[in-house]
Amino acid sequence: MSVLANQVAVVTGAGRGIGRAIALKFASAGADVVCVSRTQENSEKVANEIRATGRKAWAHAVDVADAKGVAAAGEAIAGETGRIDILVNNAGVTRDGLLMRMSEEDWDTVLNTNLRGAFSFTKAFSRSFIKQRSGRIISIASVIGLIGNPGQANYAASKAALIGFTKSVARELASRGITVNAIAPGFIETDMTAALDQKVRDELVKKIPLNRLGQADDVAEVALFLAGPGARYITGQVLTVDGGMVM
Repeated sequence: MSVLANQVAVVTGAGRGIGRAIALKFASAGADVVCVSRTQENSEKVANEIRATGRKAWAHAVDVADAKGVAAAGEAIAGETGRIDILVNNAGVTRDGLLMRMSEEDWDTVLNTNLRGAFSFTKAFSRSFIKQRSGRIISIASVIGLIGNPGQANYAASKAALIGFTKSVARELASRGITVNAIAPGFIETDMTAALDQKVRDELVKKIPLNRLGQADDVAEVALFLAGPGARYITGQVLTVDGGMVM
């Protein structure tokens, strides 16, 4: 299946988990992929996996919370690839803690990475999307941005704001043929959930009608759909990938 043939995608947070799954999924669909993560080692590792499939890949180490660093990376990426067709804002962090004990540093770290990072990367490529009169922007939000969660006020705020950002940018760019959507994953099998106590995992699963945690590939499949031709008339939407948890 080459639904993304001759397209170039940028995926932030591509070094592991959902970001890695999306980068590999896009490559399997014919795209060349720019892998962005905090470390060159992680970016290069996934880029090499993509190159092994015969697709082109570029690796960039970028702190998405650094607006100037993102702007510089955006220029470098555009110069290397010639054009960008798809942007996936996936990079994110957590710094959990009850509100009364949460430090300003933990609040700022989460908001700057999860929200400012998406803003900076979207801004960096929006001008070229407008000139092309085409483009797909996909941001990875969370069901926590829809329902909240004790101990995650910073994370919930960042993901809820990302949803509002998505809808506003969708309205701004729609007239130029650019779609902007978000995916809100539920509880997905990642390094974080793998480290949880079995009792905690069992409690999480009880909240999910499909009775299991999701896989990173479940999110990647939806990202592929939103990036492909079948989603050309979909914009400003939030698709939950959560096993029915927040239905």
